[in-house]
Amino acid sequence: MIKVGIVGGTGYTGVELMRLLARHPRVKLEVITSRSQAGSAVAELFPNLRGQIDLNFSEPAAGSYRDCDLVFFATPNTTAMSQAEELLDAGIRLIDLAADFRIKHVPTWEQWYGATHACPALLEEAVYGLPELNREAIRDARLVANPGCYPTAVILAVMPLLANNLIDPESIIADCKSGTSGAGRNASVGTAFCEVTESVKAYAVSGHRHLPEIREVLQTLDTGADLVFTPHLMPIIRGIHATVYADARGSADQVQSLFEDHYRDEPFVDVMPAGAHPETRSVRGANICRIAVHYLPSANKYVVLSVEDNLVKGAAGQAIQNMNLMFGLDETTGLEAPGVMP
Repeated sequence: MIKVGIVGGTGYTGVELMRLLARHPRVKLEVITSRSQAGSAVAELFPNLRGQIDLNFSEPAAGSYRDCDLVFFATPNTTAMSQAEELLDAGIRLIDLAADFRIKHVPTWEQWYGATHACPALLEEAVYGLPELNREAIRDARLVANPGCYPTAVILAVMPLLANNLIDPESIIADCKSGTSGAGRNASVGTAFCEVTESVKAYAVSGHRHLPEIREVLQTLDTGADLVFTPHLMPIIRGIHATVYADARGSADQVQSLFEDHYRDEPFVDVMPAGAHPETRSVRGANICRIAVHYLPSANKYVVLSVEDNLVKGAAGQAIQNMNLMFGLDETTGLEAPGVMP
C-alpha cells in the first residue's frame, strides 16, 4: 500500500483528493492536515466521506508525514516550496497541486506570483505532471508539479497541432470558461451565488497566472509558440470549456485521424467524432479531457474544443494519475469512474 498524506485537506482540491483516494485499492491515507480544522473529524466537515475516511485533521508539520511514501500539497501557492526540501530529504515524494514548481524560469515565476522562490534549485528537478507529455519522466520523479486546470485543457487541445507543424505557433487564441470551484473554497463576493448566477464574465484579461505556464510548456513543443489567453467565469460549479483557435498550415484533410492517432493510447483523453461538440457535464466527476477538432475553410483556422472537470483532470484526478505512474501502478487505478449525469 502507498501511504499518503494530504496537506491542506479542507479546500475543494483537498476534498476531491480524499473522495478519489478513499476508494483507491492501493492507497492508505495516513494523515490529512488543516490548521483551521485540526482535531476535528474529516467526515464532520465533509459528510460525503462518512464511512469512507475515519481520520481527524492534524496540524501541518513536517513530522506529521514521517510515515508517508508520498504527500500531496493541496494548498495555496508558496506553501509547498517552504517544506519541499525537508520532505524530499526524508525520502518522501511530493505532488504539488499549486503552482510552486510549474514554471522553470525563476524570474518569470517570481514576477507572476509576487514572491521570492524558496527553493529555486528544485525547479529543474520538478517534473511537469501532464502524463500525455511527460509520462516517462513522471515515473522516476521525486517531485511533480501538477498542471493548472486551464493549462491542462489548452495544452491537450493544441499538442497534436504543434507536434505536427499544422498551425502558426504564434496565432493561438485560448478562450476559456471555468466553474466557480476553480476560485477555491474561501468565501468572496466575486464568487457568491447572487454575483455569478445568470451571468458570465471575463477576468484577468491583461494577464492570468496560467498564461506563462501554458506558454512555457507549448514552447517545449515549438519554440515559437505563443498565445492570447482569456478566462471567463461561468455560473456552474465544476467544469472547464476551452475553445482554442489557431491559423492552419497545409492541408487539413487528415486532422481528425491525426488527433485520434495522437491520443489513441491515452486513457484519459477522448477524441470525439468529427463535427462533435463536447459538453462539460459529460466529464463531471471524471478524470477525462474530451476533445473535438474542427477546421474552418473560409478562415483557414482550426478550432479545438476541450472540456474537463477542473477538480479532477484539472487537479486531483490528474495528481492521482501521476501518483500511479510514480509508484508503478496502472495509471487508471482508482480513476475508472465515468462522468456523472445529469
